[in-house]
Amino acid sequence: MAVDFTQEIQDLRTTMSSVREVSDVPRLQAQVEELERQSSDPSIWDDPDNAQKVTSAMQRARAEIDRITGMDSRIDDVEALVEMGQEENDAETLAEAERELKAVRKAVGELEVRTLLSGEYDERSAVVTIRAGAGGVDAADFAEMLMRMYLRWAERHGYPTKVMDTSYAEEAGLKSVTFEVNVPYAYGNLSVEGGTHRLVRISPFDNQGRRQTSFAAVEVIPLIEGTDSIDIPENDLKIDVFRSSGPGGQSVNTTDSAVRMTHIPTGTVVSMQNEKSQIQNRAAALRVMQSRLLLLKKAEEAAERKELAGDIKASWGDQMRSYVLNPYQMVKDLRTEHETGNPTAVFDGEIDEFIEAGVRWRIEQSKAQD
Repeated sequence: MAVDFTQEIQDLRTTMSSVREVSDVPRLQAQVEELERQSSDPSIWDDPDNAQKVTSAMQRARAEIDRITGMDSRIDDVEALVEMGQEENDAETLAEAERELKAVRKAVGELEVRTLLSGEYDERSAVVTIRAGAGGVDAADFAEMLMRMYLRWAERHGYPTKVMDTSYAEEAGLKSVTFEVNVPYAYGNLSVEGGTHRLVRISPFDNQGRRQTSFAAVEVIPLIEGTDSIDIPENDLKIDVFRSSGPGGQSVNTTDSAVRMTHIPTGTVVSMQNEKSQIQNRAAALRVMQSRLLLLKKAEEAAERKELAGDIKASWGDQMRSYVLNPYQMVKDLRTEHETGNPTAVFDGEIDEFIEAGVRWRIEQSKAQD
């Protein structure tokens, strides 16, 4: 079926017009000018932490402007390529235009999704925790597969990540892992990945070659910031220290540097062992603890509002995605109905379409509740 280049390009321009309006490019440009003014003041480096925040915010705002203006240029280039191919009746040039059009359509879709991320914490970096569920060693292996999937997704986009805590299973895989994705809007994007994931495959750990179903839980929370109001009384925390260890219990170091922090009133537990010192692990654990308690507080407030509003049947449910490797190949999101027949690519980090569908689904559900 021939591509209607004129209509496709018109649709892209319409979408970009909406993106520019929501993103408020003049506001971003004014923000960059103000941040440049602040960064040019030599006294800003008297407070290195604040200086870092200012320069990072300036870089993010500039990148956002470049992303939007650069997309307009890409659409212009596609249009010029189409005109040249049509004038010369050059099938090869038109094929190149079609390929570029597909790439631009995908990039514009990602920009559009960014404009939908307007939740209170969507702009934050994310802390992701994956825990093996039912399914024994297969579940532990699945947890490790999911960790690699998300880290590869971040790597594909050039997003910095940091593994904060890893608990290895005895035979293979992971009992749990916690890592940060330190980029703006990481939480807004990855929050739609939270829930129970299911894997169906011929188990490589079953000597009879039987099909096995296993589960893993993914938790995504926004990274706490210094300006957030969440105070934890010292008496509410129980701190245990232990020796960091790697696969099979092999010692990573010979000091009790790992930290397990328990919030006594809620029973929330955070473990950290990947920093070099106990002090660093304690600071990292406290930050994640604050993030979890802040999200818990917001969830309780939301539950109270929901109770006042009545029963609203619009929830994520426990099982949100299935990864089937046998008897057929398919990954399907059970909320959005988005699916693909290429699980290998998904496990290698190609999950943008699932995330985009999840964000759009969440917005639709939110509108239905209003």
